[in-house]
Amino acid sequence: MPKNNLEKDIKALHNHEHFARFISVIDDLREQSIGELSDATTDKIQQISGRIIALDDMLQLSGWKNLEKRYKDLL
Repeated sequence: MPKNNLEKDIKALHNHEHFARFISVIDDLREQSIGELSDATTDKIQQISGRIIALDDMLQLSGWKNLEKRYKDLL
């Protein structure tokens, strides 16, 4: 899928509160994963870090900061 179409699709999704709630869950999962780092064994740190990076990528791709501002009273 061309990047241009993906950007248009995400922009269209920004008009839906449901999408904002879904991405909010992704943000919550990221925060939960960060919290897990403090109790993690050395072996688990790399796995948790990879999960955090993947969640960060999804948040950035979705434009989470803009969604959060737009729907702040509903989230």
